[in-house]
Amino acid sequence: MFSSSQLDGFTPSQFANSTPSPARLSRETQGLVPATVKMISEASQSGDEKSNFIIDGVDVANVTAVGMAFNKNSRPSDIRFQLDDGTGRIECIRWVTEKIDTKEMDAIEDGTYVRVNGHLQSYQGKKQLSAFSVRLVTNFDEVTCHFLECIHFHLQNSKAQSQGAALAPQRADSSFSTPVRGASNAQQPASTNDFSMQYNSDGLKSFDKLVLNYLQQPSNIDREMGVHVDELSQQLKVPVAKIKDAIEFLEREGLVYSSIDDYHYKAVEGL
Repeated sequence: MFSSSQLDGFTPSQFANSTPSPARLSRETQGLVPATVKMISEASQSGDEKSNFIIDGVDVANVTAVGMAFNKNSRPSDIRFQLDDGTGRIECIRWVTEKIDTKEMDAIEDGTYVRVNGHLQSYQGKKQLSAFSVRLVTNFDEVTCHFLECIHFHLQNSKAQSQGAALAPQRADSSFSTPVRGASNAQQPASTNDFSMQYNSDGLKSFDKLVLNYLQQPSNIDREMGVHVDELSQQLKVPVAKIKDAIEFLEREGLVYSSIDDYHYKAVEGL
């Protein structure tokens, strides 16, 4: 798909000597971590009770990857394909439990660019992704942006390792932080101005956390289609534009993802 010279700039090893701002190393499980296939293939298993993988010293359960789909194989129970991002290939499995799962995969053909959000696992010694979201990439800036996010993730954690940061669980800064479930104020009305500069312990502004809490309610987690931005606007009593700003931030942080279209969103599960 890509030549090695085209993608040398995107492999984590090329940036090990860069000097970004220091970041604290975290062994705490992150949200949705941007990764290349090379990063995934080099991940080691943590060996603890969570059976997560370690990428750049960070416990990782769920990843987001971008590449081209190949060798699509549809079966009644699942749809499998290979994801190639130029750094390697990995098998992806989308289990078919609802009609919406089949509809999502109908648009995916061999040779199309896709974004896969999924749970990283190992089967018979080979790593694979159990996908909970697969969607077409329609803006190719997304491919470049994804690789930049992978570079950023690698740099902020490898820099902390090189500085001898302690491996005790702590936040690696606000990026890719883990959602916190069960807040009781998820549906309380809030004015736009109430949350302008308030941050809580996990680095989220209060309004962003309010949106996340609503998406993390069990009834919303169980909704296959996700929650529409209009519903969030009505329930939280703020303009749709404010909701979209919060969603955009949470999506960058790897805490939520779009489901059937750009108006329906779900919180990341399995943390």
